[in-house]
Amino acid sequence: MTDTAIPQTAGALEAAAAPAAPAATPGAPAAAPGAPDGTPAAPDVALGASGDGAGSPPPSRSYAKLAADESREDYSLRYAPHSFRRWSPGVVAGTALGGIAYLADFAIGASIVFTYGFTSGFASIMAAATIIFLTGIPIARACAKYGLDMDLVTRGAGFGYFGSTLTSLIYASFTFIFFALEGSIMAQAMHQAIGLPVQAGYLITTLIVIPIVFRGMGALAKVQAWTQPIWIIGMVLPFVVLAFEAPDAWGAFGSFGGTEGAGSGFSWIGFGLGTGVALSLIAQIGEQADYLRFMPAKTEANKRRWNIAVLAAGPGWVIIGAAKQLGGALLAFVALGAVGKTHALEPIAPQIEALKPWLGSFALPAAALFVIVSQIKINVTNAYSGSLSWSNFFSRITHRHPGRVWYIFLNLVIALTLMEMNMFAALNKLLGFYSNVGIAWIAAVAADLVINKRIGLSPPYIEFKRAYLYAVNPAGFGAMLIASTVSILAFFGLFGTYAEAFSTFIAAGLSLTLCPLIAWATGGKYYLARPNPVNGPGVEVADITATHTCSVCETAYELPDIADCPVRSGPICSLCCSLDAECGDVCRKEPANGPVLMPMPVMPVPALRDGAGESAAANASRV
Repeated sequence: MTDTAIPQTAGALEAAAAPAAPAATPGAPAAAPGAPDGTPAAPDVALGASGDGAGSPPPSRSYAKLAADESREDYSLRYAPHSFRRWSPGVVAGTALGGIAYLADFAIGASIVFTYGFTSGFASIMAAATIIFLTGIPIARACAKYGLDMDLVTRGAGFGYFGSTLTSLIYASFTFIFFALEGSIMAQAMHQAIGLPVQAGYLITTLIVIPIVFRGMGALAKVQAWTQPIWIIGMVLPFVVLAFEAPDAWGAFGSFGGTEGAGSGFSWIGFGLGTGVALSLIAQIGEQADYLRFMPAKTEANKRRWNIAVLAAGPGWVIIGAAKQLGGALLAFVALGAVGKTHALEPIAPQIEALKPWLGSFALPAAALFVIVSQIKINVTNAYSGSLSWSNFFSRITHRHPGRVWYIFLNLVIALTLMEMNMFAALNKLLGFYSNVGIAWIAAVAADLVINKRIGLSPPYIEFKRAYLYAVNPAGFGAMLIASTVSILAFFGLFGTYAEAFSTFIAAGLSLTLCPLIAWATGGKYYLARPNPVNGPGVEVADITATHTCSVCETAYELPDIADCPVRSGPICSLCCSLDAECGDVCRKEPANGPVLMPMPVMPVPALRDGAGESAAANASRV
């Protein structure tokens, strides 16, 4: 492991590492963008306090080597600055949508329809997609507008600084559960294609993503772009073959009663249980947000493209996802007689059967290539997002940050363990349980963004910095805790058969209702521990991309990433603030001790700007 940064002055903060800023010297404007392919340039090393680099005292916090490299870190624990958000809306959306190439949708859709029949299964998939789409819209827009990932949005959307720690674990569990599911599908494909034992396949599927995820957003963007043509051909071709070779398949599929005796008619119990399984994918919006935070500022010139890109790459993923669930169920139904129920639920076998009429003996390698490419595309996203979530969790618990890349290994070890335990065999039960917690979380965040902020119970912007937040906000955190607890009890049958079937609806309904009710009952008191004088509402800011130099790491950051610190008597960046273990939260506990004298922010150098419209673009991202 890399060495964690060590404080270099007596009484300084605990060991930690702050990502390098997009600036060459403290207080300087953001660095120029990276290479034309979208890979950010490696940041320069920050100089000492005097800015000349010679004879100046070292900063209170130095950088761990990997944590200092933003080409790998991608601002994993902080606001993504405008200087880093240089991809176009289309590139960001394309990269985000590339991550939904997974074939778990095929397995989930087939499992729902096989268990509950086509009619109930179809209704379940459509209902879940509608809920996921509607809750995803405000979250996607918030992440893209403010340059924040799901964890940071959750902090400011009703959960508080430590309250969102639990949701980091919920999100991390989503990434390793689905990494294990997707890895199992990939191992099945390699077993079919070359006879590789599935246990060895599990290990290969885990190791293969590490070099890509290690490199960060730039590498992920390249992988998604290069593999997209193969994936599109592989996705569409089986259905083209079926349209010519088995045109009656859809008609027969519509009357399919499942393999468990559910029958072809509609069942409320089947509908409720099936919706619960499909809703396990609701936390996918978090992975979309990990890309959306790099969306450029919305301007008059790009607002149409920006809106379309955010809608498509945010909640829009579920439209493709629902189509894949139904398509996967159709392929499994057609292959059922040839391969049997067990193998029909494994996406590789139905893919082979669908391609055989046209490709003959080449169907196996073609299907295997498609599955492997699909699973690499999604599992690099699962591993990447998991590393972000674990980083957020441990930075708050331990006050240390060795770098995002080390948490890749933690996430992958857990996923590999789940694969070796054959979690694929318990798919419906595992996903049904998880969805109770996931939907309670997402529904609470959506309720805060849509209801609380609009009626004034919540601040009109997303505040994510520790210096201004209460540790726990009962509005979102309390709503999620109550909703998930009640729904889990229902899921295990405590309240009867129908409540068990509709446990996820209970979770969603309670969370959506309780979040504004608790905010109203508490008068919105627990959103802000004190006002934000740097860039909060009512503060006149000429250019949001102006920078302050952090008094701890002595590196320049844009205003949304800066807080005023009474302990340091000056500006502090959000990550150094998070990692401070000795300040005692004085700024929150004693906010009336007087204002902190802050220096004037450093305005961006015009030569480094992208034209006259840039300042307006930057300001457009503020509330």
